Amino acid sequence: MAYRYDHILIRYGELSLKGKNRNSFIKQLFANVKTALKSFPALEFERQHDRMYIYLHEEDAAKVSDTLSRVFGISSFSLAVKTKPDMDEIVQACLDSLPLQEEKTFKVAARRSDKTFPLISDQINRQVATAILKNSVWKVNVKDPDVKVVIEVHQDAAYIMTNKMAGAGGYPVGVGGKAMVLLSGGIDSPVASYLMMKRGVHIECIHFAAPPYTSQNAQDKVMKLAELISPYQGEIVVHVVPFTDLQLAIYQNADESYAITLMRRMMMRIAAKLAERRHCQAIATGESIGQVASQTLESMQAINAVTTMPLIRPVVCMDKVEIIDLSKKIGTYDTSILPFEDCCTIFTPKNPVTKPRIDKCERYESRFDWEKLVDRCVDDVRSIWIHPGMTDPSDGDEEDLF
Repeated sequence: MAYRYDHILIRYGELSLKGKNRNSFIKQLFANVKTALKSFPALEFERQHDRMYIYLHEEDAAKVSDTLSRVFGISSFSLAVKTKPDMDEIVQACLDSLPLQEEKTFKVAARRSDKTFPLISDQINRQVATAILKNSVWKVNVKDPDVKVVIEVHQDAAYIMTNKMAGAGGYPVGVGGKAMVLLSGGIDSPVASYLMMKRGVHIECIHFAAPPYTSQNAQDKVMKLAELISPYQGEIVVHVVPFTDLQLAIYQNADESYAITLMRRMMMRIAAKLAERRHCQAIATGESIGQVASQTLESMQAINAVTTMPLIRPVVCMDKVEIIDLSKKIGTYDTSILPFEDCCTIFTPKNPVTKPRIDKCERYESRFDWEKLVDRCVDDVRSIWIHPGMTDPSDGDEEDLF
């Protein structure tokens, strides 16, 4: 009978490069791991200077691993068996944990961090390999083995691992500050959200809804996208802005060719107000140069002019194929292409201006009381908490945050 895994050993990623900030980064990663895995109540957590350990206590190792693979700041992790730092115990744990009845090739790689242990790494390798050869039909292959048996010997325990899974890399979410991301139902903005979180930025999201012109299905689609990216952070709050009146006022008072530019300027004003109230240091979007009319450099300049808050565009220099590939990798693509239009697509004019002038934008805006409409949007915002694994993200927990 195969030995049951009882631990997961986590190795840090870029954290090793952070010098004096290392301890605060590890502390943030530890908190993020616990938050991401809060649906597994039996887990127990321990952090050390160079490793983190999760005690499974009979929780499903595969499900825990799947969630853990999305936590930024982790270089790699392994399912592990913990035993005493005793050679007989180590050998027996290796024999118990390996499928020795199957024909395989193997290599043993021991690491002795406790230099008082009586055997050096090479001696550990030889003893374990000899025991495996005597008790199986396995053969040694040091260059390309089917199974790599990794043994780590510490002062208080030894760990036996037969697999190594890649982590998400990057920095722990939270060490890079906080940003407000404009989340639409498209392909680009969920990818932008993912890239922000990968650099350690905690995100909140804004979605602009325009009922009855946009459907509940469109909003549910955005909530599903938020749920799909939420494991990278633990949970995400989505601020739903009622945008209908402001959007109609734009079309009633401006040339249709300028409608998208003015709409984006209003969105930036609202995002800046919400970001300030939620203590965010930046706004982020899924804009990519030249992809649509509102994403030329001239359009971006006109849109940026309404706020002094930093505006980050993580996918700005990526082409569409690169963005699609990444959306497939993070699992958002199939939801993003569902045919439910948001307010950015349903009101798209036939001939949008590609080189808008700021003075002309201001002239159109002077025709109506946009400040009052912007304030109303901010006052009427609904904030909904989205958690990983929600069967119906549209049932997220609503909270008054403003």
